[in-house]
Amino acid sequence: MTGQEIPSHEPPGYACPFCAIVAGNRSDLLTEPEDVVERTPSTTAWISSRWWERNPGHVIVVPNEHVENMYGLEQALAGSIHEAARRVALALRLVYGCEGVSTRQHNEPAGYREVWHYHLHVFPRWPGDDLYGSPWRDTTASERRPYADRLSAALLAGS
Repeated sequence: MTGQEIPSHEPPGYACPFCAIVAGNRSDLLTEPEDVVERTPSTTAWISSRWWERNPGHVIVVPNEHVENMYGLEQALAGSIHEAARRVALALRLVYGCEGVSTRQHNEPAGYREVWHYHLHVFPRWPGDDLYGSPWRDTTASERRPYADRLSAALLAGS
């Protein structure tokens, strides 16, 4: 931000759960290493452990480098994240048979931010799915595994 300090709300000594996932460790967000569907030198993508009722198997894409929010995101890294999201979106359409995708990204507490590491959600969408009006729930590793396996295979094959 030109002439302004980049807003930060990350607590001192923050143990970032997304950095743990990027490092290949289980995080405190229920995410397992097997949930990861793609790793590149600059990004990691995984099946979210939190699902919305009619949109199971959505994906979270993050930079491998710890960046708190979009205000601190460099242009080249932003491009890498969105390229990963594009690949994930194509794979979602292929393997889930969804009719569209939505992306979602939040910043700062008023934006309902829960993890202080930039992340982009990629949701499979169907007509009338009421994504933003439906409840979410935490999932199990066994629920996520088939989604991760199918997306990983499609991404490896180049969708």
